Amino acid sequence: MTIKILIVDDHFVVREGLKLILETNQRYEVVAEASNGMEAVRRVDTYKPDIILLDLNMPEMGGLDTMTALRAKGMDIPIIILTTYNEDEMMIRGLALGAKGYLLKDTGREMIFRSIDAAMRGETLLLPEISEKVFAHKTSEKAKESSSNRISLTDKELIVLQAIARGSRSKEIGLDMGISERTVKTHLTSIYNKLSVDSRPQAVAVAVERGILHL
Repeated sequence: MTIKILIVDDHFVVREGLKLILETNQRYEVVAEASNGMEAVRRVDTYKPDIILLDLNMPEMGGLDTMTALRAKGMDIPIIILTTYNEDEMMIRGLALGAKGYLLKDTGREMIFRSIDAAMRGETLLLPEISEKVFAHKTSEKAKESSSNRISLTDKELIVLQAIARGSRSKEIGLDMGISERTVKTHLTSIYNKLSVDSRPQAVAVAVERGILHL
């Protein structure tokens, strides 16, 4: 089955470069492009893409506002954010909004394909260089939070949370921890409940914002 892709970036060169790369794989079809979020929302209505590659900084409507607008319209489409090295806070906010991954704009061909395929499976792929930036980010407000306001996770839940932040799957986590995949999923359910989230990327985002993850 062909995966229909919408590319949203205000730079023509970036859009063309991604399009050329994606067209080398017959499984992908770039059905539309947009240069800002307002155009993107209209293109989604018209072309019904399976996945969106979305820039963060754009005129008229940026990436985060675009994600919010799509969610408000009930459009649950996997989104991979296109980013640079200086957008740490926006990356964390994007995770909280449900982004399925991040791609640096100079990412290689195979990693682009891997990220798209992972997102289509409902998985989140955080590249090491992106993870490093996300986990290094600390806001002054969260640093001032008292320990009494922090959510308490068990040692095993913290290990599972750290592993999913690195992009590990439940089966891989279970093998590393010496527990069953079912037990890993039980820990995940507990983590979701404690953090009031319903997905892996949201769990990572909330944990980073609240100072729970220390890598």
